[in-house]
Amino acid sequence: MNPVPPLKLDTPRLILRPYAPGDGPLYFQVGQKNRAHLQRFESGNSILAARSADEAEKMINEICAAWREGRYFLMAAFDRTGAEFVGQVYVGVANRELPEYEVGYFVDSAHEGQGYISEAVRAVLTWIFQDLGAHRVSLRCSDLNLRSRRVAERCGFILEGHLRENRRDPDGVYSGDLFFGLLRQEFLEQYA
Repeated sequence: MNPVPPLKLDTPRLILRPYAPGDGPLYFQVGQKNRAHLQRFESGNSILAARSADEAEKMINEICAAWREGRYFLMAAFDRTGAEFVGQVYVGVANRELPEYEVGYFVDSAHEGQGYISEAVRAVLTWIFQDLGAHRVSLRCSDLNLRSRRVAERCGFILEGHLRENRRDPDGVYSGDLFFGLLRQEFLEQYA
């Protein structure tokens, strides 16, 4: 795959950009601040793994290399001033030949329920379909994560499947996965 240049996406309330060298302290701070918030549905998120700002900076360097090489794309979303972190959007390569990408996200706990992630995901979907040439974008979330499900639905994704009680959450509760998909034609019809 050809290298994918960094970009900046602007929405009415947000600026989305790839993480960059020097973002380690921010990445560490966001992970620490949102640890309790993310533990339920995002316990495997790499942002929770950093034990220091230096370790987070090493992770940022890997994230930047992955972007340059087109392996996956991780973007931070900030308010329009660029000063306040609002959330994160992940874009993974699911199938290069189709091509299919997958999307994941989380919102900063102080910004929950304000529509920021829906706004960010819509901007990212436009980039994926228009610039990356996707035929399909997939999204997966816990069946207990009603907010994430609503983001998927607001962004036009179609529920395609439900695995029931296929995992046990850190608190011992069984949960399942909801699988969503959005095809190019559906995107064009909704976002034109």
